[in-house]
Amino acid sequence: MTRLPIKRIGHVFSVLYLLVFLGASPTLAQEKTIIALGDSLTAGYGLASGLGFVPRLEAALRARGHKVKIINAGVSGDTSAGGLSRLDWTLAGAPTAQAVIVELGANDALRGLNPRLTQQNLAAIITRLQAKGLAVLLAGMQAPPNLGQDYHQRFTPIYPRLAAQYGVEFYPFFLKGVAAQPHLNLADGIHPNAQGIEIIVSNILPTLERLLKEINIK
Repeated sequence: MTRLPIKRIGHVFSVLYLLVFLGASPTLAQEKTIIALGDSLTAGYGLASGLGFVPRLEAALRARGHKVKIINAGVSGDTSAGGLSRLDWTLAGAPTAQAVIVELGANDALRGLNPRLTQQNLAAIITRLQAKGLAVLLAGMQAPPNLGQDYHQRFTPIYPRLAAQYGVEFYPFFLKGVAAQPHLNLADGIHPNAQGIEIIVSNILPTLERLLKEINIK
């Protein structure tokens, strides 16, 4: 019987140890995939490549040590109904996704759509995502002041209501600190500029990290 040199035996055991260790801990190096389902605020309207919400958020998370990929599923002009209608094929295009950021409703408010319909659409989106085992972060919106107090009181509360009803991660106002600040928005006064995006990313980052913890627990 051929005997292996002692050094060779040690090398073999080292390799076996690494294989067993890595095989038992696949999540240590596993990249998480998150879909950002939204409108122009998610899509990065008016911004150069790499300066929009999705790439800047991904970069911020990676800088904090998170192995994460964020898929940009933002469509400019989209409403909550539009997001719902394209949800299935969006998910089909990202079969490894573990979570979804839902940022929809701003265009519903800008068009003065019935808040009840917005709530129904968002509820349907969340329900489908949870049925597929995906974690959800719901980003809240607020109605523009020009639509009046009555509309504001009917529209804005739908987000915390849905978050509580479905038990999802919740960021109360996506444009916190940026809305109505001319120096943080493009010339249209609606879409954030690069500086505004950095503020949004910084503000929402803790909520995203809670979402990642939820993914890791599953």
